[in-house]
Amino acid sequence: MRMAEKLKRREVLRGMVGGTAVSVALPFLDCFLNSNGTALADGGKLPVVFTSWFQGLGFTPGFWEPKTQGFNYESNLQLKPLDPFKKKITVFSGLRAYTDGNVVVPHGSGPQVCQAGGITKKNEVLPTIDTIIADAVGTRTRFRSLDVRCDGRSETFSRRSASSSNPAESSPLALYNRVFGAEFRDPNSSDFTADPSVVARKSVLSGVTERRTALMARLGSADKARLDEYFTSLRQLEQQLDLQLQRPDPVPSCRVPAGAPEDAGRTTDMADVRRQHRLFAEVLAHAVACNQTNVLGVNLSGGAGGSGLRKAGSSMTFHVTTHEETVDPKLGYQPTVVWFQQQVAEAMFDFLTAFDKFKEGPSSLLDRSLIMYSTDNGDAKTHSQLNMPMLLMGGAGGRVKEGQHIAAGGHTVARVGLTIQRIMGMPTTTWGTESNTTSQPFTEIMA
Repeated sequence: MRMAEKLKRREVLRGMVGGTAVSVALPFLDCFLNSNGTALADGGKLPVVFTSWFQGLGFTPGFWEPKTQGFNYESNLQLKPLDPFKKKITVFSGLRAYTDGNVVVPHGSGPQVCQAGGITKKNEVLPTIDTIIADAVGTRTRFRSLDVRCDGRSETFSRRSASSSNPAESSPLALYNRVFGAEFRDPNSSDFTADPSVVARKSVLSGVTERRTALMARLGSADKARLDEYFTSLRQLEQQLDLQLQRPDPVPSCRVPAGAPEDAGRTTDMADVRRQHRLFAEVLAHAVACNQTNVLGVNLSGGAGGSGLRKAGSSMTFHVTTHEETVDPKLGYQPTVVWFQQQVAEAMFDFLTAFDKFKEGPSSLLDRSLIMYSTDNGDAKTHSQLNMPMLLMGGAGGRVKEGQHIAAGGHTVARVGLTIQRIMGMPTTTWGTESNTTSQPFTEIMA
């Protein structure tokens, strides 16, 4: 049964939780889509979702580049974790970030060219690709864009101008409440109390029970099943986030240190960062599925000072390891560095999984997404701007010929940015500055 005329695509369920108004937006149900699930029932196109996904210190040359070119490429060691999604991933090798004689910032110049098409000059800041896209498509959603960072910091590369940057949200719970509910109170404060207005504490779903029941009665069986799955997923996410609101059990042997400890949210332990990233991925997938935004920025860890990720129990960071660890003569690479890089690839797999499990008709949220992986260096050990790894993941709603390896032969990474803008339907014909200027998108991946 189709309800496109009676049930509006932007309809939400509204209710009250502890005296606070709450709402639950709806994902794209079958009744919103055409019979093939490829467009809206009114003929409009499903919006393409763009994500800029960043991690510093890249991969190790010789161990990430696919062994074959074109479709059905053979993955190399470091991209093996992504093989379940290989048909949805296009890999670019041989790209470089031209610095044109400017002072090279080891962890800043590469991201500038990858994300802004050129090197920032004095008193000049180039807008990054996510803000360019957000300005074009973000006015139709509640949030122009949502930016997150998984190591507890808030700095991002995302900028619209010298005076306008996009700080990242560092807490998955805060992001959840920002998108779906009331303001979050710090559970670690000395006057901690269970606040019933906190949505993650008392589920937002409990506030819309009657309206949810009425809505379910209006839907066909397929939409009922999909909406039930969506609500179950939302409830599970709330329960998972709820753990962060509960006061830990007292430990008699615990003594408060003389100095204030570092905020638990600013952890750089790789396991903790990946856990934060998985929670962010879930919240972001829900936000996008509910049409709250179509532009995302994710920074696993990395910035002007490199990546501070570390193994549990070790003070040696990922960044320092790239400089100090010797190359194993048998393996041919730095083993601890490659361990970090494998963790990054597995984190990307987690992100793709979170988006792929949101089904929209016969497709998924990943199928209408375009996710750009970029980094700061082509070689973590030397911090070179040569052979910068870049990936495009997702089908952009059928606009991408997925699953290719393209050896770019020294061309500027700005070609990827131009390609993305063309795929997103923007009229951009030339992008980049100085030697990074290009009018050549990778047409071989454009459907």
